[in-house]
Amino acid sequence: MIPINPTTEQPLGEFPEHSSEQIVSALRQAEKAFHTWRLTPIAERARFMQRAGRVLRELAGELSLLMTREMGKPIVAAEAEIEKCAGCCDYFAFHASRYLAAVDIPSDATRSYVRFDPLGAVLAIMPWNFPFWQVFRFAAPALMAGNVGVLKHAPNVPGCALAIERIFREAGFPPGVFTTLLVDTPAVPAIINDPAIAAVTLTGSDRAGSAVAALAGAALKKVVLELGGSDPFIVLPDADIESTAKAAAMARTINAGQSCIAAKRFIVVGDSRPFEKSFAAALAKLKIGDPRERTTDVGPLARRDLLENLQRQVQQSIATGARVVTGAHQLPITGFFYAPTLLANVRPGMPAFDEETFGPVAALIEARDLDDAIRLANLSPYGLGASVWTRNAATAERIADRLESGSVFINGIVKSDSRLPFGGIKRSGYGRELSSFGIHEFVNIKTVWIKDATPHP
Repeated sequence: MIPINPTTEQPLGEFPEHSSEQIVSALRQAEKAFHTWRLTPIAERARFMQRAGRVLRELAGELSLLMTREMGKPIVAAEAEIEKCAGCCDYFAFHASRYLAAVDIPSDATRSYVRFDPLGAVLAIMPWNFPFWQVFRFAAPALMAGNVGVLKHAPNVPGCALAIERIFREAGFPPGVFTTLLVDTPAVPAIINDPAIAAVTLTGSDRAGSAVAALAGAALKKVVLELGGSDPFIVLPDADIESTAKAAAMARTINAGQSCIAAKRFIVVGDSRPFEKSFAAALAKLKIGDPRERTTDVGPLARRDLLENLQRQVQQSIATGARVVTGAHQLPITGFFYAPTLLANVRPGMPAFDEETFGPVAALIEARDLDDAIRLANLSPYGLGASVWTRNAATAERIADRLESGSVFINGIVKSDSRLPFGGIKRSGYGRELSSFGIHEFVNIKTVWIKDATPHP
């Protein structure tokens, strides 16, 4: 593996992949570690997890710079990501015992209850766009539940992958409780089929999700999929145009637009021209440049192929009738930089509407009325998140009832939060991460039924 710095286009050194023998050895160690870790009292697991949060904060500067070098995240956003991971460790260290407590359910037994037992080693196949957060939002609840984790990270962030293993090691977790494997896609089927692996979680494209789901299904192993998204951002006529446009610019350009839950389709009810003008002005104020500079708002895309695919989607959309308001070109500087882009007159049938655009490209769509806006929002193979912008909360909640997505945010940018379940429907995947719902994905929900023995006469 030779990651490329997306800002300088220079290689960052070589990271040797693990051999077949090393993979098998690591899986055997994970299998062995599980049998001990599952018996570790949850209060002790919580102490380890709290220490992981402290290690993250102690190493925040180093880890943030590593993220910026490998995938181009602006340094301030990288620091915020590390803090979010630390907060996730703290959250599940504190709440896991309540989420995992046995639940009494009356029945015809003397006593009947449900307990939550760990499954084993969970393979996590993770993406590069939030290289720490995606992992910790899986690992914190899964490890607190008594499972062990095996990480197969994206090949362009090997340094981040190894750093995560180091964090758990420095926090004192026993060997094998969290393992990073530096492997590429061809190694994944054998790992899924290995008897040590009890379940799989993947965050990535719908194509990758389909492939992994097929492999896990054939092996009859539980899988959770958090896949792509083309989130609608619905603007009602009574919304405050200026503040909503500023939020729209932020929602579309977080992480240079490389986020599954970034707003992508901006659906305006009625005349879209005032919003278009304010949206374009907000995008123009963003600073694009070196992600190491603290004033940078938008950094580079993570890889050249992502840049090329984004340009294809934009050009095909223009060729079929989309109008360029601003942007729509690669910046003429070193690095994989793409100008924040606003396309108007977007409609179904264009890549900007039908596909997930993974970069700072916003599609502006005009809806006739509220019903048309909901129709357009749902006219997508994806169903991850959605947002509604209006002064009328009651109207927004009625819209939320009709939107086909895993979450709906009203007057706020869609985000993941340790306190709330996160995931999607349709081609955005299935299962949930975070909250009590997420920690219960990778447990055996076990019924225990007890009847007092009848005394002998």
